[in-house]
Amino acid sequence: MQSELHRQPSGFCGVGCDTLLFAFAALRRAPVQTRGSSRLPVRHLPALGITFHSFIVSSSSNFSLRKIAVPAYGPSLLFGMVEGAIYPILALTARDLGASIAEAGIIVALIGVGALVNNIPAALLTARFGERLSMTGAALFTIFALLLCISATTLLTLAAGVFMIGMALAVFLLARQTYLTEAVPVAMRARALSTLGGVMRVGLFAGPFISAGIMQLMGPEGAYWLATAAAAAAGALAFTLPDLPAPAQTGASAGQAAADSADPPRSKKMSAVWRDYRRSFLTLGFGCMLVAAIRGSRQIVIPLWATHIALDAATVSLVYGAMGAIDMLLFYPAGKIMDRYGRLWVAVPCMVIMSIALGLMPFTTGFLSFLLVTLLLGFGNGIGSGLVMTIGADASPSHARPQFLGLWRFMTDTGSCGGPLLVSTVAGAAGLASGLFTASALGLTAAAIFWKFLPRK
Repeated sequence: MQSELHRQPSGFCGVGCDTLLFAFAALRRAPVQTRGSSRLPVRHLPALGITFHSFIVSSSSNFSLRKIAVPAYGPSLLFGMVEGAIYPILALTARDLGASIAEAGIIVALIGVGALVNNIPAALLTARFGERLSMTGAALFTIFALLLCISATTLLTLAAGVFMIGMALAVFLLARQTYLTEAVPVAMRARALSTLGGVMRVGLFAGPFISAGIMQLMGPEGAYWLATAAAAAAGALAFTLPDLPAPAQTGASAGQAAADSADPPRSKKMSAVWRDYRRSFLTLGFGCMLVAAIRGSRQIVIPLWATHIALDAATVSLVYGAMGAIDMLLFYPAGKIMDRYGRLWVAVPCMVIMSIALGLMPFTTGFLSFLLVTLLLGFGNGIGSGLVMTIGADASPSHARPQFLGLWRFMTDTGSCGGPLLVSTVAGAAGLASGLFTASALGLTAAAIFWKFLPRK
């Protein structure tokens, strides 16, 4: 048995945008799938204004993630390769165009900024065109953005291309998450979404190695051409393969559709979705925003502390590689634990372990101690693979899932951008160790939120 969340109403300001519409204008609308429904047992937490809908999944044993591996995860692997191929070269391209070190860092950060500002428009696009065609349009938009980067002769052109890649990434990730949430039985949801996160990480990991070989033949532009080819393949795969079958009477959609049908019809406008599910966003959503903040912060504090204890760049790269390997190996076990025992029993340990590791880092003085603490940090992050997506999927209503997840991703991306900014500000004012302790405190706060608001099973 797993748990789903429904909330009582509350208010917000509507946000709308026509971004990326041209990428979808030539595509035909995908067919709509229908699903069966069943009544749900519910339990209430009146003090919190939250109702948990429990789903009894009777036939998820007939569903296999292996059967949907290519259509579900192939585009995600390729899109991860797009990111992995260009991340190492973006700053160098900016420097070649005359950017300072600070300006090059800002240009690289525009991918995250583009994703952040486009999360809500991405929700509107996905709701209008469907998940499959949204991914296809995002791939086309990515190709156009990469061609801008290849042909860039000024920093402004390069910045525009990088920002557009981030915008497309928001559409792709939202559509992929919505797609799997609809298609996979709730009893296997965490495994499906943690595998999604793991596959993206594999692409990110493999991209730099493949692009390094291509750049030996084609120069720096080879990385962008590899990314262009990967984006084209991702778009073709997303467009040509059939929609994933949704298991009748077993998935989240079947059960939640019944729960939604018991309530009065609700608006799909972004402001209405925020109003109706505001308690979800302000409790579990805030917790997931802190998860994103601590994950973003570690990308800053690890190299900075390594420099502080006089480790060279090659050693830091080795440590990063080891941490990434642990991270990738744990995504499926993490999902299986969440599906079998509940989200709580991964969410709290994930945050506690990462907080302990960040709190210990100021006490490391050499390579071995730094390596061990960083590996512990990677272990904590690895067991939380897919956690944010899974909790968001659990909380999302079937009648407005893209809109809900768009707002959810906006919150988590805000954490990804705001966490490093907060930690950097504290480090600049009170020292790097204080910045590390601040990041640790964010993780403990998230753990406390999850302990209070996540179901025990």
